[in-house]
Amino acid sequence: MISPGHIEYRDVPRPEVGAGQIEVRMKNIGVCGSDIHVWHGKHPYTSYPVVQGHEVSAVVTRLGDGVTDFKVGDLVTIQPQVVCGKCYPCTHGLYNDCEELKVMGFQTTGMASEYFVVDAEKALRLPDDMSAEHGAMIEPLAVACHAIKRFGDIAGKNVAVIGGGPIGNLVAQTAKAKGAAKVIVTEISQYRLAVAEKCGLITINPKETSLKDAIRKEFGSDGADVIFECIGNPNTLEEAVEVARKGSDIIVVGVVPDLAPINMGFVQDHELRLIGSAMYRVEDYREAIDLVGRGLIEFDALITHRVPFSDYAGAYRLIEEQKDKAMKVMIDMEK
Repeated sequence: MISPGHIEYRDVPRPEVGAGQIEVRMKNIGVCGSDIHVWHGKHPYTSYPVVQGHEVSAVVTRLGDGVTDFKVGDLVTIQPQVVCGKCYPCTHGLYNDCEELKVMGFQTTGMASEYFVVDAEKALRLPDDMSAEHGAMIEPLAVACHAIKRFGDIAGKNVAVIGGGPIGNLVAQTAKAKGAAKVIVTEISQYRLAVAEKCGLITINPKETSLKDAIRKEFGSDGADVIFECIGNPNTLEEAVEVARKGSDIIVVGVVPDLAPINMGFVQDHELRLIGSAMYRVEDYREAIDLVGRGLIEFDALITHRVPFSDYAGAYRLIEEQKDKAMKVMIDMEK
């Protein structure tokens, strides 16, 4: 992307493969909300030109010296974080919070190319029976797995998820897969509500039933043990604080672009825990792959559109035109 709304294709030399690296040929790339911010020139931490692409599946084509964990032909996905390895978070296993974090496709080169070279340690092998499209969905599912971990053991808990987009849907599916007692998803889009229902989730339209009433109806006087805010809207975050049960948690998964008017009196007096959740770590990828392998996650209902690599910009335009009906747009890198 050479500037907001403008994509240019370039022929570049095939990359060299260094020691400890692998070369992959890209199969599929998913488009996410952060990519759309870049398309509109509204991503605060991205400059141009930039190659996008961070939700990916690919096939290993070459191995660098010293790489023994992969073989040519393996289907893989790739963690897109580039970290310093020296700061406190990095040296304490929290590299997703690296003080100098860069993400492929935003602050450094993404994977929207025929071939891509990456450190082998960033790649994860996918099961032989997993499709390339599903492989590209592991990244957003890892976001959901990490968000659930930020709460802790969710088995037997009452869970409310605000937002029925891909991330909210996958957070709800993951909570259900990990044994939550009951999970509800609130969403104003009838289309996204229908998708959530296809995924076996309980749905609430806040235009018809308020979040407070929905929680009371589904969970009774016990309320929700945890509320996941997966929109990034200051108003829904404020509402989550207002309706949270005393002593419960609110996990902020959505990227909130503006200051939110949080009632900190409620947070203090109700002993709420307001917890952020940022990206993922390798264990979240592994858990995501395991959940899919056990048949606990529905991906196909979320993949609503497919676009060839030759019309990359068409994926962004499609999302603008279809809006809520474009859940996950998948780019076929071989067309």
